[in-house]
Amino acid sequence: MRRITVSVTTVMAVAFALSGCGSLFGRSEAMDIAEINVSSPELRDGKPLPNDYSCKGDQGSPPLRWSSAPLSEAKSIAIVVDSHTASESAVNWVIYNIPATTTELGPNAAADPPTGAGQAQVTSGKAGYEPPCSPGNYRFTVYTLRGKVVVQKGATLSETLKQIADQTIARGRLTVDIQ
Repeated sequence: MRRITVSVTTVMAVAFALSGCGSLFGRSEAMDIAEINVSSPELRDGKPLPNDYSCKGDQGSPPLRWSSAPLSEAKSIAIVVDSHTASESAVNWVIYNIPATTTELGPNAAADPPTGAGQAQVTSGKAGYEPPCSPGNYRFTVYTLRGKVVVQKGATLSETLKQIADQTIARGRLTVDIQ
């Protein structure tokens, strides 16, 4: 399990560095990334994740909303849910190729994604929403992309995250925790 944790963390660091969200060499292009406001009728930034959307519940993925200044180059939206717990880092959900005109997903969108959207295999190997379980912080990050994610069926998590990172033009985040 430790090897998977390290490689997911490494892949995410490289992917976000490539997207301008950070840098391995001390240089950041983050100012080039527009900001997205992310909210939810069920989640509050910095507050606990409701049990209904964790491994203790059965509601699936929570509803999410987002907004930003108009971006003429926006072609699609991607959402990545990742966690950083005391014992591991993991990716719990990746949904991509959401139409750029979409500004929200309802409850359990992982079970009924928007037309044309794809979902990547997450750290556990499952495709779709893997409800958070372990104590720690969980980040629901919304990305606006300048193109669509193009990956082969069965693509690895790292391939999908790299495609998202390479095309990111805006991002925003809502962070919740499990005690």
